[in-house]
Amino acid sequence: MKKPVIPFPIVVMFTIVISTSIYAQDIKVPEKAVQDTSLRFKDGTYEGKSRAKYIYEPYWGSVYFTLKREEFTDINFVIRDSNLHETFNAEYEKHFEGNAEYIQQSRNDWKGVQTYPKKLSEKQDINKIDAISGATWSYNIFCASVKEALKDAK
Repeated sequence: MKKPVIPFPIVVMFTIVISTSIYAQDIKVPEKAVQDTSLRFKDGTYEGKSRAKYIYEPYWGSVYFTLKREEFTDINFVIRDSNLHETFNAEYEKHFEGNAEYIQQSRNDWKGVQTYPKKLSEKQDINKIDAISGATWSYNIFCASVKEALKDAK
């Protein structure tokens, strides 16, 4: 009985496929390199304002940032009290004198206001930022403000 003969081109193709598969497993491609070559956002400086889901409160978040090749830079974030015409900051807790729980909440959210822009600069993706424990209010306002600004960057 004759042994079946495998054509030479099939042997070569099979060898190439197997060796390429084995070699490709060792290659680590940075996530950024795998992204689509067309940019999702235009370069520029953007501003976004939002109250997030807190529409019955007088607080507005404002974020300003620059996008250059989809990299966030120069990120600034503030929350303004539109009733008192004040910026939410470390001294804002004075409005809660005598209420320890609100004072602590104010401190936690002030920490969030300072931290979230740095986190966005590090992670470069609003969806990869986690809320700081106790600072969900400032987190929600920050994320909503960034998403508003990104609408103009599309």
